[in-house]
Amino acid sequence: MSASSDTPDCFICGLERTNDERAVVFRDPLWSAETVPGYDVPGWFVLRARRHAERITGLDEAELATFGRRARDLVAAVTEVTGAPATYLMVFGENHAHFHALVTARGEHVPADRRSGGILRLAKEQADPEAAARLVPAVRQAYERLAAGAAAYPSSV
Repeated sequence: MSASSDTPDCFICGLERTNDERAVVFRDPLWSAETVPGYDVPGWFVLRARRHAERITGLDEAELATFGRRARDLVAAVTEVTGAPATYLMVFGENHAHFHALVTARGEHVPADRRSGGILRLAKEQADPEAAARLVPAVRQAYERLAAGAAAYPSSV
């Protein structure tokens, strides 16, 4: 990410300045996936554009071409590691316009009123930074394996 694309008052851009590698699943030139303070529920990760791009409409062609694969592989890795019966990929952009997606594993224990969009209530109810951090190495390993396997297949992009 270039310094010129960093917006100082953007919460998501601020993640680029943190150096806690224990929170990071992966970082490539365009994307990063990590646990994020305030959303540090075990099995929750943020997939974010590394440069400041507002909403999906602000992504450039390279970001658009790679987002789907990154999202697919991250969701698959989180699902594999957590064993969740459902893993959500959510994009809103209302509170933080910087393009990012929240990946949330939804366990069997989650009550019906906390499923689908209601899962966001768990950000406060089930925050556990230490437990969230303990999942990162396994998700990182699963992501690397899945991404490497996907790279072996030709792309039509």
